[in-house]
Amino acid sequence: MLGLFLAYKAGRLAVDGRVGAAYADANLVWRLERALRLPDEAAVQHLLLSAETLVRTANVFYAVVHFPATIAFLIFMYCFRPEHYLRFRRILAWLTAMGLVIHFVFPLAPPRMLDGLGLVDTAAVYGPSVYGPPQTDTLSNQYAAMPSLHVGWALIVAAGLIHATSSRWRWLWLAHPVLTMLVVAGTANHYWLDGIIAAILVGVLLMATSRQEHPSPKVPIQLRREAVEPVRGTKLT
Repeated sequence: MLGLFLAYKAGRLAVDGRVGAAYADANLVWRLERALRLPDEAAVQHLLLSAETLVRTANVFYAVVHFPATIAFLIFMYCFRPEHYLRFRRILAWLTAMGLVIHFVFPLAPPRMLDGLGLVDTAAVYGPSVYGPPQTDTLSNQYAAMPSLHVGWALIVAAGLIHATSSRWRWLWLAHPVLTMLVVAGTANHYWLDGIIAAILVGVLLMATSRQEHPSPKVPIQLRREAVEPVRGTKLT
């Protein structure tokens, strides 16, 4: 994961000379969404802007849930579902690596940076904001909207918990990626297509790794019985 983080930092430097391409790609994605008749991101944002508490909550969710939720998921899988841990850790790493490649070849300015869309940067207006001005922000690549790793990681968390648990309520974990998609679109940090592409990548990785689980070895019933019962013909002392 450290290597992926360093690659992400390198991606921030690589995109510095491709800002124009990032905005051109943004206009392309926006037109494609309209051609596909996807909902306008502004519709979700208008709902958030109906109450300041709601929009601030969405901003906090975007800023603080992404990493802690994923780390908590990995810790849970490692401690309580070790037979599934390696598979989903690999899926997480592969998705992040694939995302970095797409960030290199398809830089994309998020909708909050485009004029004329009727969208506002909710984090900058209402707070809290995790980004500074793009020209001086050396901590993050703000031209890496496609795919949305927020949505992709949330999908992996939900898929892993649904797969690794047996409660009839486990399907409620799908609310996590759904809520994440609404938040990233409503705060103008991502387009719908960013989440759709992330979902496609996660689906491909889930299918590709479907046989890569390592179940804990089970002791045969006969061996367990022999371990607790004295061998026939011997006496206990």
